[in-house]
Amino acid sequence: MQFLKKFSPFYNLTLFYISVSFILRIVLLFHPITQSTFVWTDTIKIFTLGLISDFFVFTVLSGFLWLYLIFISNSKYLKPTGYIIFGMLVVLFLYVAFGNTILNEYGGALPKIGMIFIGLKTLLFGLLLFLPKYRSKIRFWLFTFVLFLFVVLILQNAISEYFFWNEFGVKYNFIAVNYLVYTNEVIGNIMQSYPVIPLFTGLFIIAGIVTYFVVKRSKNYIENIPVFAEKIKISGIYLTLLGLSLSVIPFLASKEDSQNIFTNELQSNGIYKFYLAFIHSELDYFKFYKTIPNAEAYALLKQQIPDISDESTLRYIKSNAAENHKNVVLITIESFSADFMKTYGNEQNITPFLDSLSTKSLLFTNFYAVGNRTVRGLEAVTLCFPPTAGESVVKRQDNKNKFSTGNVFKQKGYNVKYLYGGDAFFDNMQDFFSGNGYGIVDKKSFLPSEITFDNIWGVCDEDMYTKAIAVMNQESKENKPFFNHIMTVSNHRPFTYPNNKIDIPGDAKSRDGGVKYTDFAIKKFFEMAKKQPWFANTVFVILADHCASSAGKTELPVDKYRIPAMIYCPGFIEPQKYTKLMSQIDIMPTLFGLLNFNYQSKFYGQDVLKTTYQPRALIATYQDLGYIKDNILTVISPKQQVKQFQLNLKPNQKVAQDFQIYYEQIPLVKERKDLVDETISYYQTASDLLKKKKYQKQ
Repeated sequence: MQFLKKFSPFYNLTLFYISVSFILRIVLLFHPITQSTFVWTDTIKIFTLGLISDFFVFTVLSGFLWLYLIFISNSKYLKPTGYIIFGMLVVLFLYVAFGNTILNEYGGALPKIGMIFIGLKTLLFGLLLFLPKYRSKIRFWLFTFVLFLFVVLILQNAISEYFFWNEFGVKYNFIAVNYLVYTNEVIGNIMQSYPVIPLFTGLFIIAGIVTYFVVKRSKNYIENIPVFAEKIKISGIYLTLLGLSLSVIPFLASKEDSQNIFTNELQSNGIYKFYLAFIHSELDYFKFYKTIPNAEAYALLKQQIPDISDESTLRYIKSNAAENHKNVVLITIESFSADFMKTYGNEQNITPFLDSLSTKSLLFTNFYAVGNRTVRGLEAVTLCFPPTAGESVVKRQDNKNKFSTGNVFKQKGYNVKYLYGGDAFFDNMQDFFSGNGYGIVDKKSFLPSEITFDNIWGVCDEDMYTKAIAVMNQESKENKPFFNHIMTVSNHRPFTYPNNKIDIPGDAKSRDGGVKYTDFAIKKFFEMAKKQPWFANTVFVILADHCASSAGKTELPVDKYRIPAMIYCPGFIEPQKYTKLMSQIDIMPTLFGLLNFNYQSKFYGQDVLKTTYQPRALIATYQDLGYIKDNILTVISPKQQVKQFQLNLKPNQKVAQDFQIYYEQIPLVKERKDLVDETISYYQTASDLLKKKKYQKQ
């Protein structure tokens, strides 16, 4: 019985969590949005299997409490152990505060967070070490604070689940994950939508009262700290329960199989649902977005993409001229907004080479990225596919053997590779590209002698381009054309790059410096490429993966999606400007048209140089799906919401007409239903094809 008291912090918090979950289920069951009738078996499932699931989920979450409690002891403060540990903590703090750690390489707030965390740990350890008379009191208040945090998080989660249900009628899904991605926007929305101060005041008062009783029933743990043997027993019991939880939780989730959707949602554990949403990264279009009959959606799509057949995008692309199997190098530039370039109004001269190259290229002046993350850009140029709700296909489990640009090149006998200066494991790139037939060249492929500079994201762009030249020189000896997709990394926070390359120091961590160095590195690449025998037979496609920033006054600020794009091949492609509206998904089908490729296509992207092309662009976040046409932006969102905006140009007198990018987005008074239906046709059919696995390679 005495030993069981050692578990008091665990079972008191578990009891509180299960009680809160029970009350939450009752509240959600009778919520006005829960418009359903429940039979008695549904109710039993909700309150039995649901509460059992809660127990095991909280067992997993208790791992943090276990780690904290298991290290509470007096022995570590004895001489000389305590002084050695304190000295190590001081050295670690000084290193993080003044040294060039990996946290500094990443930049942002991470170095400060690391310094604060280690500083507090050092301070508290010092107080417990040097003030033995007050050790018990200090430990008691630390213990109280830890339990208070658990109570606050339990209550906060319940409140969050309630408001999420209030808005969407479900437990957490990918929209909740998305909220973590757009933290600033979400916090702003919460501040404007809810009485935050009274809400959190009440939360902390209730949490304080609950903590008082939890601490009162649990303080025997620190008043009589378990000895080493008891801690071993506690750990054994906890780890056994943890192992059991990891198998029971998914089993119980598989029992959420009622025909009544509300039963399944109420039975589920919100935290586990959040975890599943984070892992699977999908948002069910047909459950959350406005739909039309599938046959109608495909019929509308056929009006936009001629020659597609049945409920698919399959069609045959035929050229009237002989195919040209030139080498192709696709460069996607990290975070490169159109307004970085002089032609779009920038007066800082930070892209002199690309400004010059654009005058010698087929330049697409009215070009939009599909999203605001690298994986969206990679998805767009690789799959030529709309940005479906949730995470990019690149990061989904079902991301292999898709119909891709690499697949088309392989059918034509090309070597196909993806080259990236960082670790391709990041953002699931390696899994995606290798699963779609690409060879991978990333930082792991570099010899130490090939790296002159690197940061947390990978080697600098110059090193990547030097490696790319070596790869292409080797490929050119294989008597077959090559397609190499290069993804840059230097124009990314922390914006560090080699010093003495441009007039902005590499350690200044400047956005302008990152852009200018990116431009400088591309210039060096072309200087090296022009000396190679394969250069004259190579087409270069250059565009951004997305803009530098996506924040704006509306859900989809169109200027935050405008990016530069050009195709360069002197002697083969005449310099000119293509001024019609187009999307990132169109760039590769347009290139295939220039090369006169004959192939079966499933692409949503089109050859914009054909007379059948109807100008439009697709732009999206993880949940807001947009469609630009006729100077109107249509946005479809969860909860079957639809918004439309008239795009009125805000002219810049210093910029040519073809390069104007800023628009006032005025809510449309009268709905353009034809554009709403067209928008739905793109996104609904894309979701349908993915769901039915009909976008696989042939």
